Amino acid sequence: MSNTHIIAVPFPAQGHVIPLMELSQCLVNHGFTVTFVNTDYNHKRVVNALADESHFTDRIHLVSLPDGLEPWEDRNELGQLCEAIQRVMPGKLEELIEKINEGKGDKVTCVIADESSGWALEVAEKLNIRRVAFWPAAAALLALQFSIPKLIHEGIINDDGTVPRSQIMQLAPNMPTMKTADFVWACIGDLTTQKIVFQVMVRNNKTVKLAEWIVCNSAYELEPAAFAMAPEMLPIGPLLASSRLGNSAGYFWPQDTTSLQWLDQQPACSVIYVAFGSFTVFDRTQFQELALALELSQRPFLWVVRPDITDKTSDPYPEGYQDRVASRGLMVGWAPQQKVLAHPSIACFLSHCGWNSTVEGVSNGVPFLCWPYFADQFLNESYICDVWKVGLKFNKNESGIIPQGEINKKVEQLLGDENFKARASKLKEMATTNTKEGGQSHRIFKNFIEWMKA
Repeated sequence: MSNTHIIAVPFPAQGHVIPLMELSQCLVNHGFTVTFVNTDYNHKRVVNALADESHFTDRIHLVSLPDGLEPWEDRNELGQLCEAIQRVMPGKLEELIEKINEGKGDKVTCVIADESSGWALEVAEKLNIRRVAFWPAAAALLALQFSIPKLIHEGIINDDGTVPRSQIMQLAPNMPTMKTADFVWACIGDLTTQKIVFQVMVRNNKTVKLAEWIVCNSAYELEPAAFAMAPEMLPIGPLLASSRLGNSAGYFWPQDTTSLQWLDQQPACSVIYVAFGSFTVFDRTQFQELALALELSQRPFLWVVRPDITDKTSDPYPEGYQDRVASRGLMVGWAPQQKVLAHPSIACFLSHCGWNSTVEGVSNGVPFLCWPYFADQFLNESYICDVWKVGLKFNKNESGIIPQGEINKKVEQLLGDENFKARASKLKEMATTNTKEGGQSHRIFKNFIEWMKA
């Protein structure tokens, strides 16, 4: 019998590529062949960031397809990107699968597609190939997406996803509260983008029905109410490289490993780790308030400052800042985050609350300071602060800025109260037991592997 050959198709954003790459590495460890399909644009970034990891590409075959945009067009314009993908990528994926199947190697037996790339499930159905939807975010977010018809029926949102009035709601008891204005599609880009993203989600509600499995990068104990609400979602997470004693991959920027040596020099539980994922952009004023707050804290800090994190090309730091903080602050372009969060010197995580960052922090027992930017990050903040109670939110001033005094006050409050750390340690135990032998995520994953091999 030929080997199971899986095509993995992520949605083209950093927070989607990393967990599907993690799942792919787990599948390779079980003897499967995986072809990982990025867009041309992201493929180049992943391959460049992997420069020193040539052994990795022996395990997973990295290929790419055009995303339908011109090279100079902005991939952060999500509405435009979604429309271009829908137009171009289904045909290209079909060609790729047919080309593989005509070759001498193993034929494609299964497509695992990010739920947000439902078009790939349509291609798999057309070619009569097994189909799995992968959900890389919180189960509560998919439960929200599945609730769209109900939300329209109840008048909470309009037919086009717009929110007639801002209110706070809960999908079910024990689920995080949500501001309707912060619904994932309602806080991305301009109104046109929001409507396109909403239509993509409505369409994905139909395409996900083509999947034979819906697997989710979460654990039952982290969000039992969400899994009770949408029992078709099966948790197999948190998917972390540390669980299989390997390295994570799929980053769009090369990781600066000097941060790990620097952390080795710091006292236990002393460092504020600051990282805002791949999308967050600050204006100069806000960036400087954060910089000054870190200086004011008098604590060691490790700060990930992406090359494109501010909207200005000039030096964003306050004058003389880097010299003043050099003895206890380290700024890097991109960090090996899972290893950083596992480091004993980390005291807390000042985060944008993307789901990967959330489960990585939770799985390492690290308390949070929450600074969501867009999309699902407000929902994750609600889990962190209101449901699990392992973090604090910031308040903005009347100009919409989080001032240095507020940041410093919350740092002191979080690190001055041992209950946050105690709850975070408990949550860590809960999250990590799931992926170990006998844990629920582990059992589901085992069944999933058996189904794939059948």
